[in-house]
Amino acid sequence: MGKQLVLVSHGLFCEELKKSTEMIMGPQANIHTVALLESEAPEDFRKKFETAIEDLDDFVVLADLMGGTPCNVVSRLIMEGQDIELYAGMNMPMVIDFINSELVGTEMSLVQAGASNIAYVNDVIASDDDEDDE
Repeated sequence: MGKQLVLVSHGLFCEELKKSTEMIMGPQANIHTVALLESEAPEDFRKKFETAIEDLDDFVVLADLMGGTPCNVVSRLIMEGQDIELYAGMNMPMVIDFINSELVGTEMSLVQAGASNIAYVNDVIASDDDEDDE
């Protein structure tokens, strides 16, 4: 079993991000989700997260929001000495970069993948129009 990916988020965002990514990349058995539901306390989320990772040896965690409960709970585990790779601000390009790096055996660049896919599309269109005018 290769590297695993664990998506954590407020609400069902992590589950829906996995589903949306699978529309593009196909089924992903190595991606797991842990959703913080409205009715749950941080302690409940921690138990769910610990259960989700108990059988995983090599994994990366993507959290929806720096400073949010899912990220903070995993951060606490890191501060308690657990060896966990944690990234905040997850988006679909980060998940796709994870999948592609596992498929072709390249180094992940999750932060770069996430950030480089943020664009103000109006400016992109305008610069394309400017090039067409030349």
